[in-house]
Amino acid sequence: MDALLGMKKKIRRASARVVFPEGENDRIILAASRIVQEEIARPILLGRADTIRKLAAGVGADLKDISIVDLFAPSKLDQYAKQYSDDRDLPIGAARLILGKPVYFGAMMVKTGEADAMVGGITTPSEEVVMASELFIGMQENISTPSAFFLMEVPGFKGEEGNLLIFADAALNPNPTPDQLADIAISCARSAKNLLGWEPRIAFLSFSTKGSATHPDVDKVVEAVQIAREREPDVLIDGELQADAAIVPEVARKKTNGASSVAGRANILIFPDLDAGNIGYKLVQRLTNGAAYGPFLQGFARPVSDLSRGATISDIVGATILVVVEAQKYESIGD
Repeated sequence: MDALLGMKKKIRRASARVVFPEGENDRIILAASRIVQEEIARPILLGRADTIRKLAAGVGADLKDISIVDLFAPSKLDQYAKQYSDDRDLPIGAARLILGKPVYFGAMMVKTGEADAMVGGITTPSEEVVMASELFIGMQENISTPSAFFLMEVPGFKGEEGNLLIFADAALNPNPTPDQLADIAISCARSAKNLLGWEPRIAFLSFSTKGSATHPDVDKVVEAVQIAREREPDVLIDGELQADAAIVPEVARKKTNGASSVAGRANILIFPDLDAGNIGYKLVQRLTNGAAYGPFLQGFARPVSDLSRGATISDIVGATILVVVEAQKYESIGD
C-alpha cells in the first residue's frame, strides 16, 4: 500500500465530495465510514436512508458526517430529469427513467457540481459506469476515448519511479485503433502528472522494437506513436518497443543504440490491445506478488473510478484517495 499512502499525503483537506451510487452496499458503507475517519473525503451515499441506516447498524459503521441522498425523492429526481430533458431535448419520462438508475444519478451530481467525483461499480457493470460518465460528465479536452490504467507496485523492480509503473489499457478497450491508443497514452500522461507528479515517459509496446519485425499489428503501434507525438510534442513518447527494451536500460541500449529518451526508462507502458494488457498486469501481479491498484478510469472531465465486483473495503478507500487527489486540481478543492 506504499503507493496509495504516498498519494494520501497529497490530500490537502478532506473537502472533496465523493458520491457512491451503490450506497446500500455494506462494503461501501464501511468504506465511507473509514473515509471520514481517515479524513480523506466527504462521502455521499445514494440510497434509501432507512435501508442505509439499518445496514450500517448491522455492520457497525458510523454514519457521522456521511451524506445520504435518496435518488427516489421526487424533488431531486424531478429537478435532474427536467434539466436533462431540457439539455438533450428528451421526453421527461425518458429522462426520469435514465436518472432512476443510481450510477446515472451519481454522474448527474458530478455534472451539476453537487459532487466532485464518483466511485462506483461494486454492483454495477463497468460498461454502465463508463456510459453514465460519458453521457453526463463528458470527456476531457481533446480526448474521445475513455480508458483505464493500473498502477503497478512491482517488488524487485527498480525504475526511476522506484517500483512503480503504469499499465494501460488493461480493462476497457479490446482492440484500440491508432487514434484510440494515442488517446490512452495522452490520458495516462495527464494521470501520471496529476496523481503522481511524474514526468511521463511513455512506451508503446509491441513484439517488435524499432522495425525488428514487420506485421500490421506493428504498423498500428507505429501509427499510434506518430499520432501521440503530433498531439503532445512536449511529452516523451517512443515506440514501437518490446517490453524489455522499454524498462531495462541494458536491453534498451542494445536494441535502440541509446537513441531513445524513453527506452529503458519508461514509466508508462501502453499495451497494443486488451489481451496483452490484461494478461500482462495479471502475470506481473501474480508472479511477483505485487500490487495492481485499479482499474482507474481516465479521460473524463471529472474524476471517476470503477470498482471491481470483488472490491474490498481497502480497495474502495484506495479508489477514493485517487479520485480525491485528482479532484483537487479542479477549482479550489482542498485549498
